[in-house]
Amino acid sequence: MHPFFKPREAGTTSKDPKSLEAAGSGKGGKSKQKHVPWVEKFRPRSVDDVAYQDEVVAVLKKSLEGSDLPNLLFYGPPGTGKTSTILAAARSLFGAEMMKLRVLELNASDERGINVVREKVKKFAQTTASGTRPDGKPCPPFKIIILDEADSMTAPAQAALRRTMEKESKSTRFCLICNYVSRIIEPIASRCAKFRFKPLADQILTEKLQEICEAEKISYDKESIKALIDSSEGDMRKAITYLQSVARLKGDEEVTKADVYEIAGVISDETIDVLIKVCHSNSYEKLEKKVQEVMFEGHSAAQIITQLHDKIVQLDNLNDQQKSVICEKLAVVDKCLMDGADEYLQLMALFTTMMREICR
Repeated sequence: MHPFFKPREAGTTSKDPKSLEAAGSGKGGKSKQKHVPWVEKFRPRSVDDVAYQDEVVAVLKKSLEGSDLPNLLFYGPPGTGKTSTILAAARSLFGAEMMKLRVLELNASDERGINVVREKVKKFAQTTASGTRPDGKPCPPFKIIILDEADSMTAPAQAALRRTMEKESKSTRFCLICNYVSRIIEPIASRCAKFRFKPLADQILTEKLQEICEAEKISYDKESIKALIDSSEGDMRKAITYLQSVARLKGDEEVTKADVYEIAGVISDETIDVLIKVCHSNSYEKLEKKVQEVMFEGHSAAQIITQLHDKIVQLDNLNDQQKSVICEKLAVVDKCLMDGADEYLQLMALFTTMMREICR
């Protein structure tokens, strides 16, 4: 009656996932391949694996030797290893199995108002912790609460957290992670050891990306690695994500610079140069036609502004006053785009200002 219902094999039940898995991985069956994002696959597993953050690593290693960890405040650009560092430190302290019981990680995706601090965080902080692991090895008698993207917490929630940090200092250590340390209230910042994570150097990014390419057997050239670094702007997470995306796109073929720019949404230097060249023509009709072509190609106006700024600053045929007028207009247009203004009209306003300054 229903031919698309496949009869069940003998010895298996529909409600037993283990039996189904065993049936699939037996003779004639193929086990499911587990796909892990490369960001997680190549995440540092120990504090020594964290790259370029020498000061933080040195302090944490000393703290881990004595099993005494202060409250921590990590701040810096995204993708520089803040979350990976504290997770690696927790793994070294508690082991992989005990981490689930000893570490509470809250992200900006979770609700973190004053009620969460009063209930969830406070309740976890008040539980006791033993000084031994299940395998018999000694471990510190405290827990770790990781508050990722803490700069998005409300001021009342931070004020409530201050008192919890004070009361539960014997049994709990807090690690706050944020991009902007100025958004953390001073009473909390003064209770933590502050560490700034620097944007990763090009050499560090190059070594890590080449290591991943060799591990995943990806063919690449030097230009493609440089393109990944330029488009990621010191963000290791973004660079690895772009690399995985372009590797899936190309398969066994060699990864090129054009492929990376296509994935990252970066506009070619030739297109930016043509836009600047059209501004020298002092022809509104030519300018309108070229801007329409760029928009029809699907390029982002925000990306055009970012790359155009770098070009304008380096132009030799413009004086400082002309550059300042154009850069001021760039800032105004960027604000208008963030407020939801029309991209075409904003780009026309920008390039008209550029044309007037260049041809003045």
